[in-house]
Amino acid sequence: MKILIAENEKAHQELYEILMEDWGFDYDMTSNGRQAFDLAKANEGEYDLCLMEIDMPVMGGWNATKLIRQKLKYLPIAALTANPWFCDKYLEIGMDDYIEKPYDMDQLYKRIIELTVKSEIMYFKDDSVKIGKEMPMDQQHAQELRELAKKSLCKMTLKGQNITLIVHKNVPNKIAHDFIEKELEISTFLDRSKDLPGECHLYKATGLTPIVHSDEDLYREKERVEDENMKQYCELVLKKKE
Repeated sequence: MKILIAENEKAHQELYEILMEDWGFDYDMTSNGRQAFDLAKANEGEYDLCLMEIDMPVMGGWNATKLIRQKLKYLPIAALTANPWFCDKYLEIGMDDYIEKPYDMDQLYKRIIELTVKSEIMYFKDDSVKIGKEMPMDQQHAQELRELAKKSLCKMTLKGQNITLIVHKNVPNKIAHDFIEKELEISTFLDRSKDLPGECHLYKATGLTPIVHSDEDLYREKERVEDENMKQYCELVLKKKE
């Protein structure tokens, strides 16, 4: 986790430094919106969140946010403000949320976790399973991920297969455990997407990572080809799905 903090008051800066170190977050601190934009540009794609004070010298959080939204890739931005009556305006210019001062430390931590949700990605490289995370593409995508997270769900994408699934938040870890620690060839999990929900089987085979939804005919097909190697079976399933 890496956070960009734009805050001009020294006492608040010192507090954030203590909190970030206590929570184990990397961070960059700046004193005005112009510097915040410059840091966001120089480190584009590296920050998980920007905590943006509204009232700052040189350039305030209002104009800094508009500049970031116009020029840079999406990253979540939360206003730090003692003026909650302007919060609707903060959202209108592209901020994702606002955090009203003074705030409870535990609540601040919770809001940071909520705002930094990401997509899960899985891909095969050199016959190994890799699990990672991707930043949301935009605010709409980020809000979708947050709504899923409230239900303990996440969006998981299989790179190279053009397949996206809605699964329980623990599924990526389960798959990594099955393929990496237990060295299994098959991982079974539940897809909760609205379009085609059901039990799924992910097969680890040479260059192939097909997803197969539960189907009685497919199970019977598996029994008929159980003596064939996994690659042949995967190719058969893919043809059947077309």
